[in-house]
Amino acid sequence: MKKIQKLIVGLLTVLSIFSLVSFAGLSSAKADSNQSSVSAIKKRGYIRIAVFGDLQPYGWVNKDGKRVGYDVRLARQIAKDLGVKVKFVQVNANNRVDTLNSNKADLVLANFTVTDERKQVVDFAKPYMKVSIGVVSLKSDPITKVSQLKNKSIIINKGTTAENYFVSNQSKLGIKSILKFDTKTQQFNALKNKRANALADDNSYLYAWVKKNPKYTVGIKTLGPSQDISPAVKKGNKSLLNWTNKEITKLNKDGFFKTDFNKELKPYFGSEVKASDIIINNDK
Repeated sequence: MKKIQKLIVGLLTVLSIFSLVSFAGLSSAKADSNQSSVSAIKKRGYIRIAVFGDLQPYGWVNKDGKRVGYDVRLARQIAKDLGVKVKFVQVNANNRVDTLNSNKADLVLANFTVTDERKQVVDFAKPYMKVSIGVVSLKSDPITKVSQLKNKSIIINKGTTAENYFVSNQSKLGIKSILKFDTKTQQFNALKNKRANALADDNSYLYAWVKKNPKYTVGIKTLGPSQDISPAVKKGNKSLLNWTNKEITKLNKDGFFKTDFNKELKPYFGSEVKASDIIINNDK
């Protein structure tokens, strides 16, 4: 009888050890399957960061073929602090979420405004910038109040907060039509070609655009609430999310964002926009 009891205890011990080893193995396999974890990124030696390619001064390709801008400088600093190289993935506003979910990028730094709807499909890190919707129109026929949009047409970029705002409020505002475009280049060309009366997008780079296009003005400087812009990772990627939160805090303490503003944004904004209008202090 005692021998049987010892045998049973021995078998239970073996089974317990086997279960623990199997569980650890499954956990390890699950961790290894996350292509965008900090350990996976360090192992392969580069981080894939999604940025715009035509959004001056945040992310664009200059005449020398080099990627430059506020988000691009931030991307390079993140890669440096991770101890890896950066591989840029170019995106449009309406495919930022898909780029993360299809594992084509580890991190999105493409002027990504935080919304409740987007929080359901991606994880946002601490914000590093704030914006509001602005509306640009011809100086010779300026639109300075929302009420002036009644019976008018407006241009927006697909996948933006401006699209959400104007689609939701089209009937209320009496807007005749909304023209939607895939890229920033397309939407600004449409405005220049007089396909609509106005264009709506994040106010911060509308200031930069009108400085280069003096026939136009940001007649409506703020529309709706001020909103945050944050890095985004794939839903559930806690490894990279936690690291990025710490990185944003560190960069704030080091004064990185003020330097980034002075080098990449100030030359395009002039005196209309100050660093405090853009930067969010997240040093805690």
